[in-house]
Amino acid sequence: MTVAEKWVPSVRYRRDHLLILDQQQLPHHTVYLNVTSIEHVWDAISKLKVRGAPAIGIAAAFGLVLWSNSEKDNQLESFLSKLQVQRNYLASSRPTAVNLFWALDRVVRAAQKAVSVEDAKEKIEQEAINIQTEDENTCRKIGEYALSLLQDGDAVMTICNAGAIATSKYGTALAPFHLAKERGLNLSVYANETRPVLQGARLTAWELQANDIDVTLITDNMAAHTLKTKNIKAVIVGCDRVAANGDTANKIGTFGLALQAKALGIPFYVACPLSTLDLRTASGEDIPIEERPEEEVTHLNGIRIAPEGIKVFNPAFDVTPAEYISAIITEKGIVSGNYKDSLSVLKKENS
Repeated sequence: MTVAEKWVPSVRYRRDHLLILDQQQLPHHTVYLNVTSIEHVWDAISKLKVRGAPAIGIAAAFGLVLWSNSEKDNQLESFLSKLQVQRNYLASSRPTAVNLFWALDRVVRAAQKAVSVEDAKEKIEQEAINIQTEDENTCRKIGEYALSLLQDGDAVMTICNAGAIATSKYGTALAPFHLAKERGLNLSVYANETRPVLQGARLTAWELQANDIDVTLITDNMAAHTLKTKNIKAVIVGCDRVAANGDTANKIGTFGLALQAKALGIPFYVACPLSTLDLRTASGEDIPIEERPEEEVTHLNGIRIAPEGIKVFNPAFDVTPAEYISAIITEKGIVSGNYKDSLSVLKKENS
């Protein structure tokens, strides 16, 4: 069976509610949350029930749809003013992934072209549907470009989960593995567990195994040894934001992986849609880094593993400087070298 046949969507729109795959319950239980309000969407994003930059954007866009469908205000000006408030509310759910703000702003811009509240509601709904539909095609194209950098039989390393459940379908960093499977190519994947929330162990391992892709799980502190001894040909990761100079924010541990790959002469690739490019952010130093609750570090499966009262530092992301990135793979092509110029040109050509 192909990934399309086995596909478990991250977000399903049902007009008066959303069905959101609860990624906190994977891999043991495949459960869809019945989400009926914008407040429930905010909670799902904030608590990582839906995660992955593209999926967050999709969920947020439909969050505005849920609000819009229930709003009774018939005055267009006040309706649009309230929409902006709701946009800002959802934008506060997580600070790092730029796809969240991109999707929300895209829905708001669509509504601002309306001539009536009814027209605005239709445009809001259609734009959210468009965002989800387009993402599937975007991810396939990213996968095709990424696959052009790999050879049949290659072993590749990844971290976190930039896969099908983090997007509309296929994923970003994991897209080439799903496409390779469809085309009869053999790629093997080494997945870092990704402490502290274990997206690699719970999600990437589950997703790839379900599609009969050769995947081996390692702990994060095994990465350097694995890169050196297992003939790893490339590292490919997703990301949550790319600054104008090519610096990239991704799940915590990515920077360390990039350093190791650089030391060992292994290509380090970042896969992302153009919507993840943030040319308004000059460099990685300007990217806000989310810090999450200390319980993610002090507890495992609800059981405390650290001393009471211990101080905890729990950044959810780190920034990989552009100099450690061999290439950035988008749906419109692969860029490398002078990222400041090449990313700007790519964005302008496709805006």
